[in-house]
Amino acid sequence: MPNVQGNTAKTATGNRADKKWSMIKKDIVRNRYIYLILLPVVAYYIIFHYGPMYGLQIAFKDYGLADGIWGSPWMGFAHFESFFGNYYFWRLIRNTLLINIYELLFAFPASIILALLLNEIRRSFFKRIVQTISYLPHFISIVVVVGMMIDFFARDGLVNHLLGIFGLEPIAFMQEPGWFRFMYVSSGVWQGIGWGSIIYLAAIANIDPTLYDAARIDGAGRWKQTLHITLPGIMPTIVILLILNMGSMLSVGSEKIILMYNPMTYETADVISTYVFRKGILGADFGYTAAVGLFNSVISFILIVLANSISKRVSEHKLW
Repeated sequence: MPNVQGNTAKTATGNRADKKWSMIKKDIVRNRYIYLILLPVVAYYIIFHYGPMYGLQIAFKDYGLADGIWGSPWMGFAHFESFFGNYYFWRLIRNTLLINIYELLFAFPASIILALLLNEIRRSFFKRIVQTISYLPHFISIVVVVGMMIDFFARDGLVNHLLGIFGLEPIAFMQEPGWFRFMYVSSGVWQGIGWGSIIYLAAIANIDPTLYDAARIDGAGRWKQTLHITLPGIMPTIVILLILNMGSMLSVGSEKIILMYNPMTYETADVISTYVFRKGILGADFGYTAAVGLFNSVISFILIVLANSISKRVSEHKLW
């Protein structure tokens, strides 16, 4: 009897698998053009994102260009131990985390607030002008933005001239470590606030307009409509973007910081990505920087899983 039951279960499982495979084939045939459009995107990720992952093994090797990936000797976790024991380890972690926390506190809500304000503008001409002005900085090169900052905030720049009018002493904004995070985050807010608001405006556009009509009939003003209709309507978008931002808490783009910082501001400006740049590109220590990058990726993955789990527990919104 047990054999008969086992064979019956295997047959049922096989039938389910055949049925599922048949459905997949039918779906591929029915939506073949959509899959064809998707193909280059999948190929891009396989070739440029998943394929290079085989190179992660150099994080555990004494990698040399002459020996190559396969010929370099294994050295275990020596690169990781060297990084954790590095004199600058905690400075790199602190600077990276603080810049990301400041961006989360100021840059992230700034786009939401701008989207809510734009949604309240009734004159379309004025709304388009505000949108155009706020979107334009996104298209300015980072090199140009940092060049403008260096000119405006130099000791003899425009900002210090204005401070002098009010009798204030000139400030070396780009040379004093205490000003670096403010300069980095505030310039990021200026450059990204308009572009970041687009996704929230799109989410607001999907809110059912009858909800606003019902609220107006009940006597709700604009503030209450924003508080009880607009914000809950875009909350899934906010949560998803917040989870994605949490996943990049240990990632700060190196390009802008490399353009902005100098040895005098390393105390507050040096982050993991700039350290990796100096060690990997300038110092040609590829194994060590691969280990740092792998550590960064693992922590980011853990953070995004934690953020998603917390979101699932406290709200109905989640990434997966």
